[in-house]
Amino acid sequence: MKISEILKQVKRSISFEFFPPKTAEGEEALFRTIKELEFIHPTFVSITYGAGGTTRERTIRVVKKIHTQTNLTVMAHQTCIGHTRKEIIDILSQYKEIGVQNVLALRGDIPQGQEETFVFPPDGCRYANELVSLIRETFGDWFSIGVAAYPEGHPESPDLDTDIHYFKKKVEAGAEFAITQMFFDNRYFYNYIEKLQKEGIDIPVIPGIMPITNFKQIKKFADMCGATIPGELIQKLQAVADKPEEIEKIGVDYAIKQCEDLLKNGVKGLHFYTLNKSKATIEIYNHIKDLL
Repeated sequence: MKISEILKQVKRSISFEFFPPKTAEGEEALFRTIKELEFIHPTFVSITYGAGGTTRERTIRVVKKIHTQTNLTVMAHQTCIGHTRKEIIDILSQYKEIGVQNVLALRGDIPQGQEETFVFPPDGCRYANELVSLIRETFGDWFSIGVAAYPEGHPESPDLDTDIHYFKKKVEAGAEFAITQMFFDNRYFYNYIEKLQKEGIDIPVIPGIMPITNFKQIKKFADMCGATIPGELIQKLQAVADKPEEIEKIGVDYAIKQCEDLLKNGVKGLHFYTLNKSKATIEIYNHIKDLL
């Protein structure tokens, strides 16, 4: 079923993001995690796509496996960077053939170490709005198309208003909903939604939640995507830097409060970046389920 249609029917959406593992053991662990999270009855789950298409075959395989072997609605991430239009159409045609109807259309990151030398395919898509247009032109309304949103602005945008200008282009091209990059201060999200509304953009924008369970790892992610970790939270985490269990407790408690505030302020749903693990997400869900 299309995510855009599901979002019209449910009061709140709960969804999970996974990444395609590199090994058979990792894939087994992923599907154990999926099994552990099934009781929540997520609105959908999504599978990421590596920089420059580096996880292409693994992403396709995991998407197909979830679609054919579980009852979950799955959304495939699809980047355009490094791909020709034909390659993109071939990948999406595989999804259509088995009945997958949801795709998250992303520009994607330039592979690490290739920032200065990367060459865009001459017949590819340079930006996400071009990818959205390609999907619409090729497949009509078969796919429900989601896109990324950046409450603090994309790291490559000079300012938030410029970022929103390009976000609007994605919506005009046919995007039906969005999922935000991680953020840790809800004020950025509320400000972002207010700016979108002033631009007449009213598609559902689902907050992306990243529970901090490994401070160094999350700090690296946050630096890459331009997300601000509040100073007070950093101080708490640094005070227990050598105590992984304490870091996880502080991170999960913070995410619970963040989700409670978002739900009380009427968000349409929550999208959890799980890092292929279930423990933190389940703990958060058990604390917020009465608000859903």
